[in-house]
Formats: sequence, structure tokens, C-alpha cells
Amino acid sequence: MENKNKTGVLLANLGTPEAPTAKAVSAFLSEFLHDQRVVDMTRWLWCPLLHGIILPVRSPKVAKLYQSVWMEEGSPLMVYSQRQKAALETVIDMPVELGMTYGQPSILSAIESLQAQGCERILVLPLYPQYSRTTTAAVFDKLAKSMKGKPVIPEFRFINQYYDDKAYIDALAQSVELHWDANGKPDMLVCSYHGIPKRYADNGDPYREHCHDTTERLIARLNTDVKIKTTFQSRFGREEWLQPYTDKTLEQLPKDGVKRVDIISPAFSVDCLETLEEIAEQCHDSFMEAGGEAFRFIPCLNDAPAHIDMMRQLVERYTQGW
Repeated sequence: MENKNKTGVLLANLGTPEAPTAKAVSAFLSEFLHDQRVVDMTRWLWCPLLHGIILPVRSPKVAKLYQSVWMEEGSPLMVYSQRQKAALETVIDMPVELGMTYGQPSILSAIESLQAQGCERILVLPLYPQYSRTTTAAVFDKLAKSMKGKPVIPEFRFINQYYDDKAYIDALAQSVELHWDANGKPDMLVCSYHGIPKRYADNGDPYREHCHDTTERLIARLNTDVKIKTTFQSRFGREEWLQPYTDKTLEQLPKDGVKRVDIISPAFSVDCLETLEEIAEQCHDSFMEAGGEAFRFIPCLNDAPAHIDMMRQLVERYTQGW
């Protein structure tokens, strides 16, 4: 079918290993952790540490974690991302491709596919509601690098964030309300966001403020007497990351009389290792062992109709005038 308006959409996410094996995990982590947007340590210090210690030690461990959540169709992040792409294509009249900052399908392959479909203009939608140098900016870097040396580049528009978008907040609230309708309300709803080093935020990364703003908007939208708390998960290394930490918070809550907890991860557009294993398994066990009575994980928005409709609205808004 001819692409009459010559505009396409690139959905961008982080990426995932191609298989739940130590070899595949090592290849993925190597590309991911080489990115200075993610780890800004001096290369002559970082690279020997990464290749000599971190990858050989962590890759087999992380591979086992992936094995515990791997789906029949593949990695959860990839499976849900592909479902998002397919669903979005049914509600907008333009091609949609999926590209990952690390691994496959690459940003470059997605752009080339859109160009092959006649796209001269590409809207880039990084699926990170809250902006961070470690995620959104990394997509921009990979986009620019992918176009280096190309004789002709498309016209791009780039969505930096949508943490305060009404349709996004409504989709989050709907997922919580549906969960509460089915299961009853908890003592507390924990909003667990992926962490970043505190130093990054102190040096100007707006991610911390975006996360707290999302929670405040969700609180206003839900208008509930349930306590709601913001925490940060998935820290790595020895330096201080954004606090309060999700795992430490969940270990303390039963001691403070909070026995029933629901947890949601608003920074993740799709379920992945960090939600299905770290939150739904590790954090569940920590909370229950600390004296909790009920721990329920609310899945990410994935390809829920409200989430896809939010994407549709973003696409329509940002492609106006093209």
C-alpha cells in the first residue's frame, strides 16, 4: 500500500538479550554498559572492570533470571513491544516500526524499514514517560549515530517525555482501578521507578522530578484514601542512587504496620526483567519475609487499549503540520 503522507513512527525501547543464555546476556550487557550515557566512568578504568569482572560474573546470573520470566515467544520486553507496534498500527494510518537502543531490532534497521515504506518524515517515540539522559537521550544518540554517513536522512521529530500527559496518567489510573475492582484495595500503593545515580539528578537530569510529578498526578487522578509512595529500584554499583530504594522500603513497611501492598512501575512501558523478576518475585519475597501479608504486582501498561490510545494521541499531536 502506498504511504501517501510519507510519515512513519519509530517506537524505541531499551532492548533485550536475544536468548536467556550467558553468551547472549553478555553481548547485550556489553553494548548497554559501554554507553557513556549509562555509565560515565573513565573508559580506561571502566572497560577492564566491565570485561574482566562484571560481564563474566553477572552474565550467567542474569541469564538465569531471564530464564525465569522468558515467554514462549521470547523476551517479555520484546514480546510486549511487538504487540504494542501491532496494536498501534491498527489505530493510525501510517507505518510503525520498533527499534531498540541496544540489540535487535536496531534503531537503524527500523529507520531503513520506514524509508523502504516511503517515509520521508519519522516521529520518534521513546517509550520512556520520564526523561533521563540514561534512556531518552541514549535513543537520540543512537539515532544520530545511525544516520552518520547517510547521504539522505529523513526529517525527524522526537518526543522527549510524556510523564505529565493526561492520557498516560489516565491509563495508569485505569490499570490501578481495574486491579482494585478485582482484588480490593491495599494499605499502600508503591510506585516503583527505575533508579539512576543520584549524581546524575544532582547534575541536571530531570528524571527525579518527572517521577515525583507522575506520582502526584496519579494521586490526584485516583482521588483515593490509599497511601501512595514513590520509590526507586534496580540500582547498580556502589554509589548512591535515587532514594528511597524500593527493596529497602518494602522490607521496612511491615514493621511500620503496612501489611498489604500493591506495586506499580510507571516508568516501564512494558513488563520486562525488572518488573517480572525483580519486583514480582524478589520484592514479593522480601516483603513477605519481612512480615507482609499481601503483595500484588500491577502489570505494566503493555498493549492495554488505554495505553495504545495514549500513543495514538501522541502521534496525532506531534505529527500535526506534517
